[in-house]
Amino acid sequence: MQTPAVATTLATLIRFAPVNHGGGRSDGERAIAEWIADQLRAAGWAPLLLHRAGGRDRLNVVLRVPGADRSLPGLLVHAHTDVVPVEPDQWTVPPFEGLVRAGYVYGRGAMDMLGTVAVLVETLVAWGRDGTRPRRDVLFCFVADEEDAGHWGAEWLVGEHPELFEGIEVAIGEEGGMGELMPHRDGSTRRVYTIQAGERGTQHIALTARGDSGHGSRPTGDDAITRLLHALVRISDHEWPLAVGDVVRGQYEGLAAALGFTVDITDEASMLALVDHLGPLAGPMRWTIRPSATPTVVQAGYKMNVVPGQASAQVDVRCPPGTVDLVDATLHELIGDGVEWHYLVNGAPLASPTSGPWWQAMCATIMAHDPAAVVVPGCMGGGTDAKAFATLGITTYGFTPAPPDASGRFAAGYHGSDERYPVASLVGAQTMMRHFLATV
Repeated sequence: MQTPAVATTLATLIRFAPVNHGGGRSDGERAIAEWIADQLRAAGWAPLLLHRAGGRDRLNVVLRVPGADRSLPGLLVHAHTDVVPVEPDQWTVPPFEGLVRAGYVYGRGAMDMLGTVAVLVETLVAWGRDGTRPRRDVLFCFVADEEDAGHWGAEWLVGEHPELFEGIEVAIGEEGGMGELMPHRDGSTRRVYTIQAGERGTQHIALTARGDSGHGSRPTGDDAITRLLHALVRISDHEWPLAVGDVVRGQYEGLAAALGFTVDITDEASMLALVDHLGPLAGPMRWTIRPSATPTVVQAGYKMNVVPGQASAQVDVRCPPGTVDLVDATLHELIGDGVEWHYLVNGAPLASPTSGPWWQAMCATIMAHDPAAVVVPGCMGGGTDAKAFATLGITTYGFTPAPPDASGRFAAGYHGSDERYPVASLVGAQTMMRHFLATV
């Protein structure tokens, strides 16, 4: 059986191994961007290749396709070309071989998010070949550096080239709209598509405690490490209150109705009963109902018998929509006066409408290809490039629709081992995306 073109394209993209190591270090982002631009040029397009000063290897590909009615507000479609590193010994297949086997495309980035890049490239190639044009302007952005801070990708584009986004009203990007088979309470299943209409805010903070250095045999109980540890314990032990906004409410209530549950969004036990029923299918639902703060990096000391004069840490803080002020005030209280701290990243949470013409168009695309679908809104536990584009006043959604594989294959391996995308779902994703872009 011949491999579909979109699967071949995905396999090719994986082989570039565009790994973002963080801290400004990356491999393969220039090569993958140049390849994408070459495909678009061969189809008759004239994409822009843009990079930040000093970042020639962190290329971004931008293409605006004029619509038939340029008075309509435009649409941004964004996808990132970088992937996270791998631990090869945890994989059963080579992570950058782009292996197509047993109905899957295997490889780092297959789901996050080179599969969508492949869908968009194939869509543009088909449009160039067929002369298809959308109703409205569609701006395609294939960006670098999403898997770190976006300083070389979306954040830089927004800051240095806001003119590119003139007239854009709505953006779609990762990750939402992929159909999943979810268990009903009666033992049957429902096909559920979650469109991401919200994201928790990303507030990464750095803490530094200072004190007198000294001999390890003469403890004072008020040294830098002790001060820092006390602050980290207060942060870790804090019980954050429930904070259920409209998007999360819609997700819980929509899933409960579809799966035979009754849920009370003021009662955590009621909500977690639904989460426990879903198991891994619940994704980040357990965490999107409140803020969180997780210490992730601690650094101190340089010799066993020396009390250091400084200790530092980093904490990954996430806040649902409507909780920014609460989270900031609580952090000040928990950390106290004995430890200095500041924001490394201070990305606001996002919440977009779950009604109106754009929402209806996304739902209509799903229903056109899967009339039995249940569509619910969702809130991401982490963050995406949507936060950068939202600073321009663009309404953002996670919408990269794809149907479930009819043979029961399922996507897996996000940031983990043996990442893979079912070929049948990938083909369906291309069909659904082309439908959406042609009709919205």
